[in-house]
Amino acid sequence: MGRSDAWPVFFLGEERVDCEGNVRSFEHNHIRHQRIRPELVGTIRQIGMYQGKEDLYAQQSPEVLESLRQVALVQSTESSCRIEGVTVPANRFGELMADKTRPRDRSEQEVAGYRYVLDQIHVGHSGMGVSPRLILQMHRDLYQFVPQQGGKWKNKDNRIVERSPNGRMQLRFQPVSAVGTPQHMKELCRLYRKEANASAIDPLLLIPAFALDFLCVHPFTDGNGRMARLLTLLLLYQSGFNVGRYVSLERVIEDSKESYYEALLRSSRGWHESEHDLAPWWGYWTGTVLAAYREFADRLGKIASGRGAKAEMVGTVIDRLPGRFRISQIEALCPGVSRETVRKVLNRLKSEQKVACIRRGPDAEWAKLG
Repeated sequence: MGRSDAWPVFFLGEERVDCEGNVRSFEHNHIRHQRIRPELVGTIRQIGMYQGKEDLYAQQSPEVLESLRQVALVQSTESSCRIEGVTVPANRFGELMADKTRPRDRSEQEVAGYRYVLDQIHVGHSGMGVSPRLILQMHRDLYQFVPQQGGKWKNKDNRIVERSPNGRMQLRFQPVSAVGTPQHMKELCRLYRKEANASAIDPLLLIPAFALDFLCVHPFTDGNGRMARLLTLLLLYQSGFNVGRYVSLERVIEDSKESYYEALLRSSRGWHESEHDLAPWWGYWTGTVLAAYREFADRLGKIASGRGAKAEMVGTVIDRLPGRFRISQIEALCPGVSRETVRKVLNRLKSEQKVACIRRGPDAEWAKLG
């Protein structure tokens, strides 16, 4: 049994689905025959408006963007791993993110691997053309600290099932067979590149379609959800949508995890017959990107109003910490921020009655209020 990275529960099995090497969203022009709802058009238009301001933001506030980038890198790694049930203590997490320690166990190995691949995408996305070879390399790097785990397509067929409250198992989706996976992935990458080069379909529709087909193929034994999110981020960067550098898309997904799973379920129905409806998945993903852009603009506005980039970073981290936390946890997640800045933010939040100090001393503990 393996852990699910895209649906709530994931099992290995021996059943097979016949495959012809096609990828269903791109087969027979399926993507071109989808209904485009007015709300979707409006969302894409709003995203375009925000995207058009990115260069202006970069010119006006480079130091602010660097602080936001550091926060997003931490949140993206933390949230994407936490979605899959991978958690690490805050002090160890900070050291792993700063590359100051070697991972000690499986959870730390997966956190370190995700951070590494995310770094590679941020730095070298323009030269990372999507292909089976690249995807296998990314998966190998994702599991580079886990012995004999990454860089190979699944070697057994898998089933995705859901456990009901009474303990019964129900088949949720049957992915492509192991024997058919290599050909499906080859075709998926080829047809995506063909459509992207043609520029006839908006990238905000094309990229989620690629991610959906990837998840329906489910090409790996483990890591499919994380790989889908990393590939989505990569393709967004290559298409000029850079908001994921400054606001963690993975954190937005974690905050709307139930909607993520529901949209995936609805749009995967009928996938094997090329009868699936992309609209729910498109709606979810464009909504996620728009929410990130709105948060980006809001954060820039708060910083410009005088709160400061590092103070904003501390406030963002506190929002993500558990109900009770320590200053050491904040410092681990805010490299380069002084303890004085952390204390100033805590004192401001205390005066606003948002937090309270419940234990003083070297190991002081704070609690969120309300």
